[in-house]
Amino acid sequence: MAAKKNKPASNTKHEGRSYADRDLKLLWGRAAARCSKCRCDLVAPATTADRAAIVGEIAHIVANSDTGPRPDPTFPKELRNKYENLILLCPNDHTPVDKQDSSFTVEDLRQWKADHERWVTERTREAVPGVGFAELEIVTKALVGAGRTSSSDFKLLDPAHKMAHNGLTDRVKFQLTLGLSKAREVEDFVMDMGKIDVHFPERLKAGFVQEYERYVASKVMGDALYEALASFASGGQHDFALQAAGRVVLAYLFEKCEVFER
Repeated sequence: MAAKKNKPASNTKHEGRSYADRDLKLLWGRAAARCSKCRCDLVAPATTADRAAIVGEIAHIVANSDTGPRPDPTFPKELRNKYENLILLCPNDHTPVDKQDSSFTVEDLRQWKADHERWVTERTREAVPGVGFAELEIVTKALVGAGRTSSSDFKLLDPAHKMAHNGLTDRVKFQLTLGLSKAREVEDFVMDMGKIDVHFPERLKAGFVQEYERYVASKVMGDALYEALASFASGGQHDFALQAAGRVVLAYLFEKCEVFER
């Protein structure tokens, strides 16, 4: 049987609603692409006939409309499609949450989201000490695009300046500090790879700088920018060890070179 043609994907519209890139990056990044209730993976793996598919669904905590599940006419309309009012769920959990909204309250969904994001942070923290050469090799393979060259017109900034310059919060500072606990391992890895491919360090850096510039041009800033780059750094992997490896590499480059400068 012939493989199905891939349809163009849109990551900014769901069920007729539009979401800003900032809100999508925060929502998917902080949830680690997992359901905020049952914590199942929200990306179905590729098959011989189809590419990997996003199966996660975005639910509103307070209803998007005044007649939807968990309505609150006093809740500002301009905030209804923002990250703070959204929760990521699998289809099995989304359906009852919206069809039985008297049983699943605003307070319930906010608690699920907060608990899940804490769980993701803890799982990442637990995974960081185990990051080694094997994990770094897997995630960096996708990052060193052939032919990439680094920009030469950057002014190196100190980490504190970078934090303020990009509007990053203490939540990101914690992630960067955690990642930097493995800075020596990343540096050793980059040096070893540089012996095999003399251009490896520059191509690695250039890949991040290019991605950074792309998101800045799209007006993705603050913590959403960090989450976008962390997803890029992990190559879209959903294994916590590989997600941790990506964040470790990002933290190293944040401190050592032009990433997060503009």
